Amino acid sequence: MKKISVIGCPESGKSTFSKTLEGIINIPIYHLDMMYWNEDRTTVEKSVFQKRLFEALTGEKWIIDGNYASTLEARLKASDTVFFLDYPLEVCMAGILERRGKPRSDMPWVEKETELDEEFVNFVMNYREKSRPEVLSLLERYKDKKIYVFKSREEADEFLESLLLEKRNSRN
Repeated sequence: MKKISVIGCPESGKSTFSKTLEGIINIPIYHLDMMYWNEDRTTVEKSVFQKRLFEALTGEKWIIDGNYASTLEARLKASDTVFFLDYPLEVCMAGILERRGKPRSDMPWVEKETELDEEFVNFVMNYREKSRPEVLSLLERYKDKKIYVFKSREEADEFLESLLLEKRNSRN
């Protein structure tokens, strides 16, 4: 595990999973949202985003979290390991509510507690029908990679705990 993509519906916990993984295996993490967005909620130029992503992808080791369908295939192609957080809609919708008003290292702004981006909510609500089939198709195309699909946060947490235990045992 040296080049890792963490994907899934928005608010599934990709960044939280990635940060925990980073702490266990000590590989640098790159958040696509930080590459794409400015603090004022505008986006960077497409060429800037692509340059930032390319720089990360050419690194020796990395964890990249985020969706961005336009770059997913390039990330999968460059990855040796993929984690797909394939959680139920309810989990992701709860994530939308939980993140409001909290600073995050994976996002260049803090959403106000009173804010609710309807377009974003609709994207999340339609993810399983619209985006997920494309993700599954790409994962099928890149089945030569080590692919983990977690259906719940508990499954993901158990995996991370097993990695941590493995790391501790290898030290002894």
